[in-house]
This record gives sequence, structure tokens and C-alpha cells, in this order.
Amino acid sequence: MKLVLASNNAKKLKELQALFQPLGLELVTQGSLGIPEAEEPFHTFVENALTKARHAARDSGLPALADDSGLAVEALGGMPGVLSARYATLFGREKSDDENNRVLLEKMSGLTDRRARFVSALVAVRSADDPEPLIAMGRWQGEILAATQGEGGFGYDPLMFIPELGKSVAALGADEKNRLSHRALAAQELLRQMREAWHLG
Repeated sequence: MKLVLASNNAKKLKELQALFQPLGLELVTQGSLGIPEAEEPFHTFVENALTKARHAARDSGLPALADDSGLAVEALGGMPGVLSARYATLFGREKSDDENNRVLLEKMSGLTDRRARFVSALVAVRSADDPEPLIAMGRWQGEILAATQGEGGFGYDPLMFIPELGKSVAALGADEKNRLSHRALAAQELLRQMREAWHLG
């Protein structure tokens, strides 16, 4: 079964492909089908993910999967939240992982509460008008480091420290991250729902 991923992020595609392997689903990016990215006007991960999934399904005529994820920092009132990917642009800086990390470190300067969590909302729809979208949430608790650590991952991974593991997300191997991450937790829940509601696997 082919599923359109409402993202053009190659690293996200690789992660999700590994996570959805058990159901024999083939993920294709919307970009490879010439589908433009959807607007993400909402303040919640779920609403944005649902909008992206419906958009990809409408333009492709195929079932679609969308992920909206980001970093929620306690001391910043849940920011950068749904604006995680473009956080730096809010302060007149360019959109990049490095700039996002720099801005976050500046905002966290002098703050003692370093608690944060990665949040992932995964939504799957059978069609653009599917009245029963499957929705799964995953959360991964950690703390924001004072400096980047580790060479792997992407986004805020070099700043997200997982106390139980004693290292940053960027210092984890791909297999370990795919087992423990917010996206992995959401994917496990979505797989369960797909087996039940879509009779897969």
C-alpha cells in the first residue's frame, strides 16, 4: 500500500519509513508527486498535521500520512512549539537548524528550568474527506543543554539531553532514536490504530 508523506524532509522520511516497515507500507514524499507544501496556520500540532494530511491526500488521490512535531520548552511557555522549524525567523534570522539552535540558547540564557519535550502528532487519512482520521501523539521528555552535543540527528537533537540515557539525542544511533523518540512513540500508536481501523498487517 502506498502512502503519501506530507513532508519533503528527507531525514523525516527515512525515520518514518523505518517505523512503518512492519505494515509493508511504501512511503512516498508529496514533493516527488509534485505536490506543494500545505499552509500550517494553526497553533496545535494536531490541527497542522491533519491539514497537511488532507492536503496531500486531496492532491494525490492516495491515503496520506502527516507529522507535525517540534520542541516544547517549559520555561518558554511551550515555545517554539509548532514554530520549531522556523523559530529563528521570528527574530529576523534565517531558517536553519543551526540558527534555530542559536536562538534557543539565547532565549534559555540564565534560565534554570531546562525541562523540555519533543512532541509529535502523526495523522493518517484514507482520503481527503476521511471522516475518521487516525491521530497519535508521542512525547519525549528531556532537558535543554547549554551547548550542542553530538553529530547525528537533525533539528534540536544536539540540544536535547535525555537524562535516562546520559546523552543528547544527536549522540544516539539511528536505531536507538527510532526506538525511543517522540515520533517512534506516535508511530507505534498509529500502527496499532491502522491495524485495527484499516485492517492492515
